[in-house]
Amino acid sequence: MENKLDDNAAGDILQEIFPAEITQVQATCTRCGATSAIGALAVYMHRMGMVMRCPSCDTALIRVAQIKEHYRLDMQDVRIL
Repeated sequence: MENKLDDNAAGDILQEIFPAEITQVQATCTRCGATSAIGALAVYMHRMGMVMRCPSCDTALIRVAQIKEHYRLDMQDVRIL
């Protein structure tokens, strides 16, 4: 079951993955071409991790899974970061 959270929900996880503040960085969706700040993406948390979706077309732009002490990051639907 997924739970939609506000734009601050992903901050802690993203700080662990990226060495710099990334929530203001712009990401462009490969599907619709919309560009949004990462902090403005819709965040869904579930047991395996989180999914951040495009606010325009709902494409999953960023997927993060936590497996033991490691994070797995998938950003294949981000055209430009």
